[in-house]
Amino acid sequence: MSELSPIDLLRELETRVRSTALGLPEQEEITETFSGIGFRIGAHFFVSPMSEVTELLRVPAFTRLPNVKPWVLGVSNIRGRLIPLIDLNAFFSYESSDPIRTRRILVIEQNEQTDGLVVDGVEGMQYFAADSFDETVPEIPNDLKPFVLGHFVKDRRIWSRFSMKALSDHEQFQEVAV
Repeated sequence: MSELSPIDLLRELETRVRSTALGLPEQEEITETFSGIGFRIGAHFFVSPMSEVTELLRVPAFTRLPNVKPWVLGVSNIRGRLIPLIDLNAFFSYESSDPIRTRRILVIEQNEQTDGLVVDGVEGMQYFAADSFDETVPEIPNDLKPFVLGHFVKDRRIWSRFSMKALSDHEQFQEVAV
């Protein structure tokens, strides 16, 4: 039996290890995703990008305001800022069957204006493959169509892509006085 030098011993060990080593895992294709906050107005499900929603809240105490449209619930002091609360159901002329205290608020900041949008429910973070976006506006009431940029389908549910910017820029949304 010949004695191997340390270098030869290391080479032999390397050969044995390489012969039994598993290959590298296959590189998975990374798919781009769209993520956003899911919310509900009546029976319709929407998703808005995270960049358009700054905060989610329960409906706080608020003070009603005189001489404003019925869809303006009032203002609320949220962390030292007075934020108008807008009932999106009323804005779109829908009745909400949910009591006000069980509903949720999406706080948006657009054009240096902060608003609290009261919705029927928040459906949490939603993730979609970016290439699954369809630019056609799904079958929704006409009042909602100017604010919908297209839709995703997930688990047989249609999620309309809602633009908070389009809502905030809309002339009717800006005219709150009676």
